[in-house]
Amino acid sequence: MTLLWHKEEPIGICVFCTPALSLGLRRKFFGLSGRRSKLSCRALNRQLVTLSRVVIVPKYRGAGLASRFVRLSCESCQWPWIEAVAEMGKVNPFFERAGFQRVGSMEVHKNSSSKKHAGIYGTKPGTNQSVKLSAESHRKSEYAEPEYFVFDNRGQC
Repeated sequence: MTLLWHKEEPIGICVFCTPALSLGLRRKFFGLSGRRSKLSCRALNRQLVTLSRVVIVPKYRGAGLASRFVRLSCESCQWPWIEAVAEMGKVNPFFERAGFQRVGSMEVHKNSSSKKHAGIYGTKPGTNQSVKLSAESHRKSEYAEPEYFVFDNRGQC
């Protein structure tokens, strides 16, 4: 986590978290194949972190601070790779301005017979086991097509 300050007032935050174990566009981008193991999961956690939240106090939005703040936050991280997933990535080039590479869209189709995307809207992938998800959350995520972004931080580590 990093904070952005204006004098004595915190005006922004970037929150980093461990990456999801499975993400198709990540596997494609990094050329990963095969089954996950404890060893591969540990390697993933040593090499990659997810930028999960960026928040700027509303009165400071639009001032051009956020992209630079995100870039500096990423450069100060100990991880060589940082990923981000954002639904708004299609309409706002925020992550690209911060130095991320747009990898692609994680398309999810309601009528798809594929189970690999089903976890986004209420079924654990590869199972018929339902997870508790409100009707509103299910409705909102059913047609989600977030963009996947990657930041190469190897020169900063």
